[in-house]
Amino acid sequence: MSKEIVKIFDTTLRDGEQSPGCSMDIGEKLRMAKQLAKLGVNIIEAGFPIASEGDFQAVKKIAQEVKGATIAGLARASTKDIDKAWEALKHAESGRIHTFIATSDIHLKYKLKKSREQVLEDTYNAVKHAAQYTADVEFSAEDATRSDPEYLAEVFSAAVEAGATTLNVPDTVGYTVPEEFLKLIYYLKTNVKEAHKITFSVHCHNDLGLAVANSMAAVLAGARQVECTVNGIGERAGNASMEEVAMILKVRQSLFNCDTQIDSPQIYHTSKLLTLITGVSVQPNKAIVGANAFAHEAGIHQDGILKNQMTYEIMTPESVGWRAHKLVLGKHSGRHAFRSRLMELGYEMSEEESEKAFVSFKKLADLKKEVFDDDLEALVSDELAKGPDVYELLQMKVHSGTKSKPKAKVSLKVKGKKKSGEATGAGPVDATFKAIRKLAGFKGELLRYNVAAITGGTDAQGEVSVTLKEQIKEVRGVGTHADILQASAKAYVNALNRLLNFKEKRRSL
Repeated sequence: MSKEIVKIFDTTLRDGEQSPGCSMDIGEKLRMAKQLAKLGVNIIEAGFPIASEGDFQAVKKIAQEVKGATIAGLARASTKDIDKAWEALKHAESGRIHTFIATSDIHLKYKLKKSREQVLEDTYNAVKHAAQYTADVEFSAEDATRSDPEYLAEVFSAAVEAGATTLNVPDTVGYTVPEEFLKLIYYLKTNVKEAHKITFSVHCHNDLGLAVANSMAAVLAGARQVECTVNGIGERAGNASMEEVAMILKVRQSLFNCDTQIDSPQIYHTSKLLTLITGVSVQPNKAIVGANAFAHEAGIHQDGILKNQMTYEIMTPESVGWRAHKLVLGKHSGRHAFRSRLMELGYEMSEEESEKAFVSFKKLADLKKEVFDDDLEALVSDELAKGPDVYELLQMKVHSGTKSKPKAKVSLKVKGKKKSGEATGAGPVDATFKAIRKLAGFKGELLRYNVAAITGGTDAQGEVSVTLKEQIKEVRGVGTHADILQASAKAYVNALNRLLNFKEKRRSL
């Protein structure tokens, strides 16, 4: 019996980006989308075009440039939303309109203030309108797991009649449990008219920690599309984790008789790219991509692994893209070797970007004895994340001790002119940030400051992310350096550049 394919609908760039601290600019979204296509994702939900001009432009850019995957845009069940979505998607190699409306009585009464009959009519009209643009229309019944099953089947039947080819059953608030969800999918497959003609999809949230388990129960019941995100990011407790879904179906094929088209050795790189873009790391014990996912400390485990790897590993680290930290490049390496390694890691860079990254690599190689793949990825991400050169860190000197107040002297290039200043603070990072704030005239606030070591050892690069807020706009900056103070300063300056870039774009609209 041949295996069936479960389509992976990745919503990292839409639902995932709604997670606090995970917002991305257009360039970052495009980089992530290209990697998702390389990973083998079937459908990439690129955004919610009507939500903002930035989201519209991001979906449009991804639709124009990303090949090898269907590009989807989200739209409420309204003509205006659907028209905007198609305007963004129309140049895609393969485009999908994803429209939705809530179907639970609690949403109808308190949010939509509509009757069941009105929602049924809105569903039909929205799908019918979307089907005029494309034959690939997905309909989602928001809060499906708290909806009356009979009414839900009626709404889905109307969507199919109007032209929907995919029906999505979202567990919007993470309320259901596997056995209950399995029964619901069975019920819908039996009671939705023309159900055999469409693909059933599921979109599970993780409020009770059951998003992946519920998704797998749905697959057992016949769902053949799973909506998920890289690292499980998303609203509240997040979404079903893409890497977990993909590897469950790969490792347990005999149970599910299904597989995905995910190129699993690309999983770790995709996860790492997302953490470098957002600055939000995964916990060490995260399945598949966490730092401890393939680590063995207990003696009995180590003994078993040395005798036979299968004693304590149900998949190999290499199968999901992990590789042992080894020296791949050094200070004597040339441009060709450097660029070749970046291409192997999945980075496509222009000649100018590559040259800038190579200069930074040489500086890093002089500071570190060993340069690992993780170092290279952080370095490249740092280069690509740079905003316009309005603010540029030129020099800094920090003094701190047990009996002296921390003091920082900083030199910035501001609009081409050198400016220097100093400040004291509660600690060396605080002093550095205060000096930069003074030079840049920044009046906002620092919301978050995160530090992580990229590789092991005392000479490891530090990865710093900061989130700044001015009025209602939040921006995130990232910086890496073997000196954590310099990494912090770079991250702060990067955030200031992004904030300024946002202001310029808003003025031009």
